[in-house]
Amino acid sequence: MTRGIRYAVFGSLAVVLAAGALVAYLSSDSRAREKPAAKGPPAALVAVAPALQQSVPMRLQAIGNVEAYSSVAVKSRVDGQILEVQFREGQEVKKGEVLFRIDARPFEAALRQAEAQAQRDIASRDQAASQERRYQELLEKNFVSKDAYAQYRTNAQTADATSRASQAALENAKLNLEYTVIRSPIDGYVGRALLQAGNMVKANDTISLVVINQVKPVYVSFAIPEQQLATVRDLMRKGPLGVDVAAPGGDKPIAAGRIAFLDNAVDQTTGTIKVRAIFDNADAALWPGQYYTVRVKLYDQDNAILVPSRAVQTGPNGQFVYVVRDDMTVEVRKVVVARSEGEMSVLAEGAVAKGERVVVRGALRLAPGAKVTIADGAPAS
Repeated sequence: MTRGIRYAVFGSLAVVLAAGALVAYLSSDSRAREKPAAKGPPAALVAVAPALQQSVPMRLQAIGNVEAYSSVAVKSRVDGQILEVQFREGQEVKKGEVLFRIDARPFEAALRQAEAQAQRDIASRDQAASQERRYQELLEKNFVSKDAYAQYRTNAQTADATSRASQAALENAKLNLEYTVIRSPIDGYVGRALLQAGNMVKANDTISLVVINQVKPVYVSFAIPEQQLATVRDLMRKGPLGVDVAAPGGDKPIAAGRIAFLDNAVDQTTGTIKVRAIFDNADAALWPGQYYTVRVKLYDQDNAILVPSRAVQTGPNGQFVYVVRDDMTVEVRKVVVARSEGEMSVLAEGAVAKGERVVVRGALRLAPGAKVTIADGAPAS
C-alpha cells in the first residue's frame, strides 16, 4: 500500500516537471524567433540662432586706395649749396615753414649790385628829365631848334626805360635772395630728404629735394559697378552721399566722409566708374597708399530677413540653411544671400521667416529630417 502511494507521487512529479520543461522550451523558442527592435540614430547636437527681421542699410562695397589731397615735389629755384636741412624726415610741417637754407652770400652781393645799378639809373633818369624840361622851355622861346629838343626828349625817355629795367633787375635780385630759403608750400607730411646739407642744387633740377603730401583732408579712390551709377548720381543731387571706410576684413568704421567726384566716363574694360571720396582725416588715421574697405550707404532696406553667415551652407544646388522644426527635426531651405552685414547675411530670396531657428553649428552631421538636440546655452526659439 505504501509502495503504491510512493509510485503515484513520483509519477505526478515527473508529469509536472515535463510540463514545465515544455513550457520553458516553447517560450525560449518564441523569443528566439522574435527579431530585435531596430534602434534609430542618436539626435545630433547643434547650436541654433533665430532669423531676424529688421531695417538694414543698403550699401555699395568696394576696395579703396588712399590718395594725398595734394602732393608737392619741392625743388630749388636758384643754384647754390645747401647749408641747412631744417626738418625731420616724416614730420608734419605747416605752410611757410622753413625746410632748406641755401648759401645766400652770392645773392646778397648780386642784390647790392642791383641796388647800386638802380640808384645810378635813377640819377641818370632824373638828369635827363631835367634837361628835357629845360630845352622845352628854350624851344618855346625859339632859342633852340625842334631837332635839338627832340634829341634831349629821346635821351629822357631812354633814361626812364633804363631806370625801369634796373628796378626790375633789383626786384629779381630780391626774389633770388628770398629763394635761398625754401619753405613748405602746403600743410602736410614730409618724406625722405633726397639731398642733404653740403650738396649743390640747380634751379628746377629733375631731382626734387623732398616730397610733401597733404593728408588733412585726404582722398579715397574706388570703383563702383556702372549699374549703380544712376542711383548714385540721383542721390548726390539730393545732398552729400556719405561714405565710410573700414580695415580689410573688419566691420568697424575708421573714418567717415562723402563722395566728392565721379569720373566722366565708364571704364569699358571693367564696367566700373571711378569715384573719389573726401575725408577730413583730422587724426591722420588714413595714410596715402593704404587700402581700405569702402562702403557707400544708399538707403535703408526695411523688413529684411537676416541670418548668421555661419548658418549658410553651400551644396550642389546652391546655398541653403537648416531650419529646426517644432518636432526637433531639421528641414532644408534654399536661400540666396544678397550681401553681408558684419556677421549676418541679408537674404534676397528664401522661405525663412522671422524667428525661425537656423543651425549655426553642427550642420555637417545633418541630413533632411534628422533629429537634433539643441546644445545648452544655444537659443531654443
